[in-house]
Amino acid sequence: MRLRLTPRDATFFDLFAGQAQYLVTGADLLAQIVGADPEERPTIAGRLRDAEHDADEATHTIMRRLNQTFVTPFDRDDIYELASSLDDCMDEMEEAGDLIVLYQLGDLPKQVVRQVGVLQRCAELTALAMPRLRSMQDLSDYWVEVNRLENEADRAYRKLLAGIYEGKTPAGTDPLAIMKLKEVIDVLESAADAFEKVANTVETIALKEA
Repeated sequence: MRLRLTPRDATFFDLFAGQAQYLVTGADLLAQIVGADPEERPTIAGRLRDAEHDADEATHTIMRRLNQTFVTPFDRDDIYELASSLDDCMDEMEEAGDLIVLYQLGDLPKQVVRQVGVLQRCAELTALAMPRLRSMQDLSDYWVEVNRLENEADRAYRKLLAGIYEGKTPAGTDPLAIMKLKEVIDVLESAADAFEKVANTVETIALKEA
């Protein structure tokens, strides 16, 4: 058992929990964009953009706190990595929503809905996991499940790619429409990868602290 002879700043645990809540909001708004009629999407995308700005401020708060704190609850590099990785998740989801609006995409393939559903579940699990950093207990189920979900997202992505290149999506065989749709699904895949990176970072922290 590791003994600590100096006090730790426990504020970081609350800050990470707050940062993760923005991911839940972001993923839900992204799901609303995907399911909405095209004319309704810009308004929802604006709300997603606002959530991303709030999440950015939460990240900056953690970074400022890190620079002001002498004794941290766990390794400083890991705090930086975790905050940055959480921020990446939000950035990728906001970008996906923005592209859907900017590219004026109409109906989206069912596999896109599946991709976003995976992101919603990853966000929920991440928000539940962050408070457990305080005790470093009951975290292994979290990173195992997020890794499983990322594999599911990979399968959805590959299925989408196959459908795109076979002309079996709403993009049809229009080269420009195909490029637009592919860019969106690429960003959604990057978002799933970002959630996996968060889970891997949590695993690293938990193993170091065990």
